[in-house]
Amino acid sequence: MPTSRPSETLTIPEALSRAHAHWEAGQAAQAETLCRRVLAAVPDQPDALHLLGLMAHAYGHLDAAIAHLGTACRAPSVPASYAANLAEMCRQKGLLAQAEAAARQAVALDPALVAGWNNLGIVLQEAGHYDESHACLERVVALRPHWADAYNNLGNTCRRQQRFDLAETHYRRALALDPDSALAHSNLAFLLSTQGRLDEAAVEARTAIDLDPRMIDAYLNLADVEASRHRYDAVWQALDMLRAFAPHHPAERVARAKALRQREQLDAALTCAREALALAPHNAEAHHVLAQILQTLGRTDDALDAFAQAARLPGTLRESALLGRAALLTEAGSRDAALNAWQDVLTAFPGSARAIVGRADTRTFTDADDSDIAALEDYVAAGERHPLDVRVAARFALGKAYLDLGDGARAFAHLDEGNRLKRASFDYDSAAAGAWMGRIAQAFDAVRMAGSRDDAASSLPVFVIGMPHSGTTLIEQILASHPQVKGAGELPALRLAVDARGLPVEALAALPDDALAALGRDYLGRVEPLADGAARVVDKMPANFLYAGLIARCLPNARIIHARRDPVDTCLSCYSKLFAGEQRFTYDQTELGEFYHYYEQLLAHWRKVLPADRFIEVDYDALVDDVKRESRRMVAFLGLPWDDACLAFHENPRVVRTASVSQVRQPIYATSRGRWRRYAAHLQPLLAALGHPDAHGADAAAPPVALSTFGAPPAHATPDTPRAPGVTATPRAPDAGKEPRR
Repeated sequence: MPTSRPSETLTIPEALSRAHAHWEAGQAAQAETLCRRVLAAVPDQPDALHLLGLMAHAYGHLDAAIAHLGTACRAPSVPASYAANLAEMCRQKGLLAQAEAAARQAVALDPALVAGWNNLGIVLQEAGHYDESHACLERVVALRPHWADAYNNLGNTCRRQQRFDLAETHYRRALALDPDSALAHSNLAFLLSTQGRLDEAAVEARTAIDLDPRMIDAYLNLADVEASRHRYDAVWQALDMLRAFAPHHPAERVARAKALRQREQLDAALTCAREALALAPHNAEAHHVLAQILQTLGRTDDALDAFAQAARLPGTLRESALLGRAALLTEAGSRDAALNAWQDVLTAFPGSARAIVGRADTRTFTDADDSDIAALEDYVAAGERHPLDVRVAARFALGKAYLDLGDGARAFAHLDEGNRLKRASFDYDSAAAGAWMGRIAQAFDAVRMAGSRDDAASSLPVFVIGMPHSGTTLIEQILASHPQVKGAGELPALRLAVDARGLPVEALAALPDDALAALGRDYLGRVEPLADGAARVVDKMPANFLYAGLIARCLPNARIIHARRDPVDTCLSCYSKLFAGEQRFTYDQTELGEFYHYYEQLLAHWRKVLPADRFIEVDYDALVDDVKRESRRMVAFLGLPWDDACLAFHENPRVVRTASVSQVRQPIYATSRGRWRRYAAHLQPLLAALGHPDAHGADAAAPPVALSTFGAPPAHATPDTPRAPGVTATPRAPDAGKEPRR
C-alpha cells in the first residue's frame, strides 16, 4: 500500500501519482496532504485541484468540490474530463448556467468525449432546452451505441418533449442492453404512469426497487402510481420503505405531502412540505407542493407567493408553477390577472396545451379559427405522444369551445372521446352504486328518523347538497354574501368523519345517540376553525346528499338545502366537464342517467323523512326567475335577518373553486336553461337512461330499477362497500404534470 513521508522530496507528477494511489486505496487524508503540498508549491495546479474536488464531492461537500474544479478549469490547459465533471457537480447543485458553460467547455476541448456530450445533454434537458438536449444525446448514442445509460438519458429527454412513443422505445432499448438497469426500469415506470398504464408502471417500479433497494426515484415513482390507483396503504408503504434508508431526504417529504394533500389531511401535508423546505430551501418541487396545499387551505396570497418562488427556481417545474398561479387567480375571480397569467405561461412555454386548456373556461370562444382551438386540435391529433390526462383535458376544452360556437357535432365528437378515454381509466359499477343508495334509504327509514332531537346542538353548519352543476355554487355564493355566513366551499369534512368510523354510512344509522353525537362533534371540530366568527358555515359538497339522513341524526340543528335543476341540463353540464374528484358516474351517458335516477329516488326518500324545518329545496329555475324571493327564503331558513348584500353576490371577492367560478362573478342569467334541447341528437343514451320522452327507440323510457326494489341492507358492513361516488364537484385543468425522474 503506498505511503508518503513529509520529508520526502517529490516531483509534482510523483506527488500527484501517489495522491491518486492513496485515494484509490481509501486513504483520503494522505491523498489530501499530498494535493495540498502540490498546491503549496504550485498554486492552482489543476490536477491537484481536480482530485481535491473529487474527494470533496465523494464526502458530500458539493460547494467545496465546485470551488476546486472551477479553479482547475480556469487553467490554460486542462483535460476535457475536468470540465465534464464540473458540469455534473454544478448540475447537482442546481447551477444550470454554470453547468452548461462547463459542459460546453468540455466538448470544445474534446469533441469525442462521451461524458461531455452526455452531461451537456442532461443539463440542457433540465434547463428546458429539449431540442438541443436531444441532439447532444443522439450524439452520445452514436459515439457509444451499446451504452444503456445513453438510451436511458435520451428517453428522458424524449419524455420531456412529450414524444412518449420514442421515449418508451429508448427505455426498452436500454433494458435490452442492460436488463438489470434499475434506472431504466424506474424511468419506464414513470412514463407508463403518465400514459395511464398503471398496472405496468407498478411492475416496473417494483422491479427497479428489487434491483436497487436504495434507488430513491423508484420509491417515488411507485408512490405516484399507487396514489393514482387510490391505493393509499401502498403509498404509505412505499414512502415508509424510502424513509427507512433516507430519513432526511426532501423528496420523501415532498411525496408524503402530496399524498396527504390528496387524502385531505392538510395540516399533516403542510407540516411535511415545510420539513422538505427546511431540508432543501431551494427545492422547486417543495415550494410547488407547499403552494398547492396553501391553495387548498384558502391562503391565496401565501399560495401565490409559493408558486412564484417555485417558478423562479431552477429545474423542470417552472411551467407547473406558472400554471398553478394562473389557476389560482382564476379561482380568486381576478379575470384580467388570470388571463395575463395564462399568457405568461404561453410566453415562457409556447404551445403549452395545459395553459390553453386552463384558460378555456376563463374565456368565451367566438371564432372557429381561434388559434387556441387550432393548437388543441393539433395536440389531440398527435394521440399517444402526449400524456393521457392532458389529452383528456384537451378534448373537454375543445368540447367547451365548440359549444361556445354552437357547433354541436364537433363539440360532442370531442366530449364523447374525452369521456371515453377518462371512463376507460377506472372501474365503476352503476348497479352497485344504485344498490348502495337503496341500502342507505332503507337504513335511515321513517322510524329511525323520528328519533329524539337535541335542541342544544350546534346550528353552525349549512349543507348545500344535490347533483354537481345543479346550482349549489350559486346558492353558496348568495348565502356567503351575507355578513353572518361563511362560504367554506366543498368540504370533505363529513366524509372524513364517516371514514374515521370504519363503517359504511348505512351501518352508522344503527349507532346509539351518543356515538352519533360524537360523529357530529368530529365534523364540527373540522369545520369550526373555518367560521371566522360567522353564525353559519356553508358546506356545499354536493355528494353530501348521500349523508342527509346521517346529518339529521348527528347534527340535528344543521340546515340542509337541496339544489334542484332540470335533469338533462344538469347531466349535460356534468358530461361536458372534467372533474378533479372521483365523479366516476359522469363519463358515460347511460351511467350518468342511471345515477341521476338513483339520486332522484334517494332525494324522494329524504323529502319524506327529513324534518321540514331543517330541509328545504331550491329550484334553479325559480332562483333565476326571482332571485330576491328565493334568496330571502333561504336566509330566513337559516334563521338570519335579511341583508341586501345577498343580491350583490357577483361582487363577492371570495375564492370559488368550481366550474361555476365565472358564472358567480356575473349577475344572474337564464341562458343555460334548457340548453340541452339544442344537442338532443347527441344525448340519446342519456335521455334513454333518464326515461325522457325525447329519447328515440322502443326502450327509451325504461329507467333503472327504483330504489325500493333493492333488498334489505347487509347484516354486516363489508370492506367492499362503495364510497360516495363523488367527493368533490370541482372541474379542473389537468395536473401540471409529475416531476420527471432521472
